Amino acid sequence: MSATPPALLSCVEIETGESPRHAVIWLHGLGADGHDFEPIVGEFDTELLPPLRFVFPHAPARPVTINGGFVMRAWYDIVSADFSARREDPAGVRESALQVEALIARENARGVEDHHLILAGFSQGGAIALHTGLRHPRPLAGIMALSTYVPLADSLAAEANDANRKVPIFQAHGRYDGVIPHDFGKQSGALLESMDYPVEWHSYPMEHGLCLDEVRDIEAWMSRCLSGR
Repeated sequence: MSATPPALLSCVEIETGESPRHAVIWLHGLGADGHDFEPIVGEFDTELLPPLRFVFPHAPARPVTINGGFVMRAWYDIVSADFSARREDPAGVRESALQVEALIARENARGVEDHHLILAGFSQGGAIALHTGLRHPRPLAGIMALSTYVPLADSLAAEANDANRKVPIFQAHGRYDGVIPHDFGKQSGALLESMDYPVEWHSYPMEHGLCLDEVRDIEAWMSRCLSGR
């Protein structure tokens, strides 16, 4: 008996043209919601990109251990502030991955093929984008991982799907990030490179956020990922 698919997450959606055949599913960070990156759509030069549907889902609300069990929107529980130990709750990571897979399936049903879809995320959302995208069974257009790291890294080699061994990965981090240290993000980039993933790494003089140079680099990368597709 097959498992019941998860209920679709509520999302903010923005289309940059009529009947888009390409999509970006963009996951927010801890404690934010789908509106967090809604304004970034207006920063992109739409002439450089095909018509896109941007999908910004709202993470479920759950208690977060490092925040005293306070209930907030989160893709998974963070059980430790120690970056030398496992920080993420595996069950929460895998639950969120299934919810993202359901959103990908909905885009497929709306006419967006997997290789026309970019999976993106910031901070905790970027961790889920990496976890889900590298295990996804069909080639994606790209994975964008901003100010984040590879979760459940010890299981990646066994669980990675060959379909996305060559998926373009845009990984970016602020050099002064006080939430997820730059060096910790860099370690994740090095791990992916050691597994022969095509990582495009960027460092910026910023804290835990985005800057204008990063937005321009994201725009150029998305254009390359989606050109000719």
